[in-house]
Amino acid sequence: MLVYFFGWPVWLLTQVIPQFIASAIGTYLFYAQHNFPGVSFFDRHGWAYEKAALESSSYMKTGPVWAWFTANIGYHHIHHLNARVPFYRLPEVLKEIPELGKPKTTSLHPLKSSAVCV
Repeated sequence: MLVYFFGWPVWLLTQVIPQFIASAIGTYLFYAQHNFPGVSFFDRHGWAYEKAALESSSYMKTGPVWAWFTANIGYHHIHHLNARVPFYRLPEVLKEIPELGKPKTTSLHPLKSSAVCV
């Protein structure tokens, strides 16, 4: 419908490009939170749910604006422990459970978030 009335350039500028940018940002966030120096990967025999949640995902310190836009995805290790915790309660969980207070951390900086592949 948009293409019919306004042409493909308007469709490209209002639908395709914003979707591409949002997908790229989301993909990078996923990558950064699962591939960082110190990440642990386990085989089937060494794998445990809690261990994988805390050692294979990270905490990413963000500012309040970025935390709002990403629904507190910086608290990724808590999300992996229990995905049913609402995003707006993740900071409370971090404060209330001392064991979650020293997670592996990562950054949005590309050189700090990539795991070394040998």
